[in-house]
Amino acid sequence: MNSHDFVVKRADGSDLALSEMTGPILVVNVASKCGFTPQYEGLEALQSEYGPRGLTVLGFPCNQFGGQEPGDAAEIASFCALTYDVSFPVLAKVEVNGDGADPFYKFLKHAKPGLLSLESIKWNFTKFLIDRQGNVVSRHAPTEKPAALAPEIEKLLS
Repeated sequence: MNSHDFVVKRADGSDLALSEMTGPILVVNVASKCGFTPQYEGLEALQSEYGPRGLTVLGFPCNQFGGQEPGDAAEIASFCALTYDVSFPVLAKVEVNGDGADPFYKFLKHAKPGLLSLESIKWNFTKFLIDRQGNVVSRHAPTEKPAALAPEIEKLLS
């Protein structure tokens, strides 16, 4: 099993088959009222620089950490567009932990556990990098800035 086996929901509720992604994917659980929210700028910079070569950043809004993503899909889309001019897909809001966790996030967490082999997501802006074949190659903490992933993205694009 790999990421290409999953279908996720766009903000409008329509399906997005990850098998449509032909390049690397950077998956991030995002929130608009978080101390890490300015990372949207870095994520957009990665999308702008590497998108033409095949990278897709996917933002998954999540309200499980301190209620930092309380808005509905329209509010989230407006915030992302107006505040950070985001061009990458910001998908439907998901849960990343617990019984209601999205199946795709269950897969990601199992494929690349975090510190001490714990699978749970600790906070907003946890990042997973997936290669062209749909394999999860790395997991990055919220404190790691998007720009730090550039060398790894370069390798996946070569």
